[in-house]
Amino acid sequence: MGGDKVPSIGILDKPEDLKELLKQDRGEDCLPCRIVGGGAFLGLAAYSYFSGQRQLELQRAKILASKSMLGMRSRKVGIAATSLGLAWLGIWRLFL
Repeated sequence: MGGDKVPSIGILDKPEDLKELLKQDRGEDCLPCRIVGGGAFLGLAAYSYFSGQRQLELQRAKILASKSMLGMRSRKVGIAATSLGLAWLGIWRLFL
């Protein structure tokens, strides 16, 4: 109790540095954990893209016959955007 120092109001009133807080929050993350996590996201991105494109090609006739507002192009863009997002998460997990 005698060694406790009470911070002043000026220190408590000042906002904390966001970069320092993020650095402290990172914690301990081992290299194998990063590799497995990043690899999982990258694998999921590849699987999502290729299986999504394959399913679109299999369902092409039904999609075109339905005359839906969402045609083939917008569905392909959606699959590509989802896969790109998963790939970005994998890269972020590996390196950042």
